[in-house]
Amino acid sequence: MTERAEIDAVIEAALFATAEPLSRGKLRELFSKDDREEVTTAIGRVLDRYSGGRNRGILAEEVAGGIRLVTRPELHGYLRRLFHLTGRSRLSMAALETLAIVAYRQPITGPEIQELRSVNPSGVLKTLLERRLIRISGRKMVVGKPFVYATTRDFLMQFGLRSLEELPPLEEFEEVLGQMSGGLPGSSVEEEIFGPEPVAMPEDLGEEEE
Repeated sequence: MTERAEIDAVIEAALFATAEPLSRGKLRELFSKDDREEVTTAIGRVLDRYSGGRNRGILAEEVAGGIRLVTRPELHGYLRRLFHLTGRSRLSMAALETLAIVAYRQPITGPEIQELRSVNPSGVLKTLLERRLIRISGRKMVVGKPFVYATTRDFLMQFGLRSLEELPPLEEFEEVLGQMSGGLPGSSVEEEIFGPEPVAMPEDLGEEEE
């Protein structure tokens, strides 16, 4: 059987060398059957070791059905300086708003997105498809049979989600989009997705009490 320290080291090396999250099953496949039980325990040790202590720059997180190593969020400012990142790599606000619509209303078609945003989304959808944040999941059986869009595993990885069930309340997601875009415009993402709040008309207010 493989020594405990070596199993830990192999798991760390595999996570470090792979950009995609590795499932627990895939990690167990790296070892012989005799080691499988110990590997399960070792995965837990590695997760504990990289659980977010402030003396570490690397975290282990479970996202999109697997485990990956990521840099600690508080250090991202330093890393931007290191790699000279600029706003050119960011998605536009229109793309982020459209991504939010797909995330919270999926499956959804291009015409349905256009109805919500009052803007032709074809160019933005192309960008999101190229970034692998959304995918074409089929066609809607209506006139014209438009494509139906849904989010991808890369979307889960980008936002650190294990599944779509972990999507945060829309207000929190809007804050994340604001950070990614450098600030939100006047209209909110929530309004883009669900439409504006209905304005109360006089007949809705009821008769004033005498």
